[in-house]
Amino acid sequence: MKTLLLNPPSFEQFDGGASARYQATREVRSFWYPVWLAYPAGLIKNSRLLDGPAQGVTPEETVKIACDYEFVVIFTSTAGFKNDSLIAEKMKAAKPSLKIAFVGPHVTVRPEESLKACPAIDFVARREFDYSVAEFAWGQKLESITGITYRKDDKIVHNPDRPSIEDLDALPFASDIYARDLDYTKYNIPYLLHPYVSFYASRGCPALCTFCLWPQTISGHPWRTRSAANVVAEVKKALELFPTIKEIFFDDDTFPWAKSRALEICEAFKPLKFTWSCNARVHTDYETLKAMKDAGCRLLVVGFESGDDTILKNIKKGATTDQARQFMKDAKKAGLVIHGDFQIGLPGETPETIEKTIQFAKELDPDTIQVSMSHPYPGTEFDSYVRKHGYLTDDEMTDELGHQLPNIQYPGLDRRYMVQMVERFYDRYYFRPRIIFRFLRKMAADRSERIRLWSEAKEYFATRAKRHRFARTEEVGA
Repeated sequence: MKTLLLNPPSFEQFDGGASARYQATREVRSFWYPVWLAYPAGLIKNSRLLDGPAQGVTPEETVKIACDYEFVVIFTSTAGFKNDSLIAEKMKAAKPSLKIAFVGPHVTVRPEESLKACPAIDFVARREFDYSVAEFAWGQKLESITGITYRKDDKIVHNPDRPSIEDLDALPFASDIYARDLDYTKYNIPYLLHPYVSFYASRGCPALCTFCLWPQTISGHPWRTRSAANVVAEVKKALELFPTIKEIFFDDDTFPWAKSRALEICEAFKPLKFTWSCNARVHTDYETLKAMKDAGCRLLVVGFESGDDTILKNIKKGATTDQARQFMKDAKKAGLVIHGDFQIGLPGETPETIEKTIQFAKELDPDTIQVSMSHPYPGTEFDSYVRKHGYLTDDEMTDELGHQLPNIQYPGLDRRYMVQMVERFYDRYYFRPRIIFRFLRKMAADRSERIRLWSEAKEYFATRAKRHRFARTEEVGA
């Protein structure tokens, strides 16, 4: 069956179908690869992977392209579901025979609600959907496909869950699909070298962080790995397919979860002499960090989240601020670059804990940071918590362009204040002499980085202005 796998243009520059830590339009133009869709695209002959936001394809163009296919798989998100449903309905109107499946965290958690909300959806594939959508494209009947929800005789039918994929080596290489269908120069993450390519070396995350979307909805907590030989084979293929890439990013929830595997794969990477980066946790010890650096690792993305140990306990982070301090000492000693992720709005947040986190970030001094407003996505323990305590508001979680807005409000911590503190966090971190000097030195050493950093700065301040308008609107409304 001729199949289109679509990361839809829910909003302009919206990254909802990527495997990023949260689904939204970033402060700075950023695009992760639609890696979840790449695997079934490799399983299905006569398929195409279309990434609307990154490739600059409009909703109107998307509908027109879909008419050339028999089956469309749409990766949706909580923030983008309404707009994605409209696109699906326009596809059906243009070609009534078209079959449409929705996949992703939102429909995994709310399959029946999603089918009722959008009549254009023929079925929902829950959790890991690689083989579920592939089997339909191969000609199997809905009744025989596990892990899906569909309509039958005006009733909603939930087929049995599909077990998690254990043999990850059996999946095709995502990089082959990128080379076939995507312009890899369109993908940019501010803290990664450009151009870059990303894919998985494992799936699942044993950590129990209450806010994290992917392990609680799609990939699950059991940690499953590709063999070192299989990962090395894709690295070699990617370096061949994309000769100008400067970096490979392993988008695993936590790449060095097990020390023995991290050391094994680093040993396998050494002869390849390539630059790579990954996500990591503060539990990673110095021996592992040094081995990663020696194997070509440049940067780690680390979720510090908060500088308050009570909040870390509330979210089941399984880490303490002291562990984070030791990790940063070890990472700097090993010569690794650190991008630190922090949040505002986790359970237990107060003006005092926000200030504590800002001071903590300055103490740790990662090379770059990202500050996000905490979002209670459906299907997460965090969502259950805010609903139970009445902290969830009726507000949208994004603005009309897909930028984050808070949809929670705690006693003594209103929405407007959280928006303001995100900006103040950035200001107080980046507008320090040592950070300014760090960026000037980087810009002076590399012309391409100088151009990129200047462009990103302009985009950031444009987004900042929009958030200021939101804060003023909230103040007037109050």
